[in-house]
Amino acid sequence: MTELTSRQRSRLRSLAHHLDPALYVGRQGVTDAVAKELDDALAARELVKVKLAGDRDERAGTAGELARRSDAGLAGTVGRMAILYRRHPDPAKRKIDLGPP
Repeated sequence: MTELTSRQRSRLRSLAHHLDPALYVGRQGVTDAVAKELDDALAARELVKVKLAGDRDERAGTAGELARRSDAGLAGTVGRMAILYRRHPDPAKRKIDLGPP
């Protein structure tokens, strides 16, 4: 995924504000099962909130690993929540328009 601009990240954070977490990542971290669930959630919704366990440094590492393994953009982290976005490959099924990069 291409890097998100600050304007795009801001828009995605505002869109994610009302969302409930779609996934919880516990102390075991990013397992294959978690990565698959995240991939499925991103394919269905494009924008996903993930609740993370651990201290601040662990959460930052986990959020980065989730983005890397799912080929998603990290729109930001707020407390224990990470906001991930991956554009749907089919233009007809895209729900979020970020405009030009």
